[in-house]
Amino acid sequence: MVLRGISEIREAPLALSPAVSVILGGAAVVSGLLVLAGLWTPVAALLAMLLELWIVFSRTGLEGTPILLAAQGASLAMLGPGAWSVDARLFGRRRIDFSDR
Repeated sequence: MVLRGISEIREAPLALSPAVSVILGGAAVVSGLLVLAGLWTPVAALLAMLLELWIVFSRTGLEGTPILLAAQGASLAMLGPGAWSVDARLFGRRRIDFSDR
């Protein structure tokens, strides 16, 4: 996501103004760094998913990479942060217990 955001800033599509391309590329870089650090994981993953879906619906002739990244962003947003993330250190680890009571 970080590399995709940097490439979006460098190679602005002709349909977009350079300012919009820089904003979208910057959002991709920020969301990628937040997911990488494990900080605000559900929000960052949701932002990454929305950016990838925007790429899917705004361009033609793409391979399946943005679709795959959007699905990964959605699943990460639903799963939440891992055990070694900053979110787990700050807010504690949530566990789902399926045992009968």
